[in-house]
Amino acid sequence: MSGQEAYDIQVSVEAKYLEAESDPEHDRYVFAYTITIVNQGTVAARLLTRHWIITDANAMTQEVKGDGVMGEQPYLSPGEGFRYTSGAVLDTPVGSMQGSYHLRADDGHEFDAPIKAFSLSNPRLLH
Repeated sequence: MSGQEAYDIQVSVEAKYLEAESDPEHDRYVFAYTITIVNQGTVAARLLTRHWIITDANAMTQEVKGDGVMGEQPYLSPGEGFRYTSGAVLDTPVGSMQGSYHLRADDGHEFDAPIKAFSLSNPRLLH
């Protein structure tokens, strides 16, 4: 069996603009994103840390690193998932996020689960 099959964490994202929380007149654009993490591998693993790169339309970048997600370090057995919602605040109505989670499998192997870039945008500005 290849390592890829043993350590297969899938990450999906749904993002939305929070108009009620935003204040465009003061360059404050608030977004919520819901992350679903599923262990599709054959070895259980614990999510230890997160790493985010958040970029706005002015190419200003914020880097966020920390332990776990939402104060937790979820343990994912094969087939199990974990879902949470968090947020980001940008100075522009459009931006993007990408990153990774760092996990430790039950067999001691540590690995990263990449999070593909996803868009943060005010849908009113897309028309």
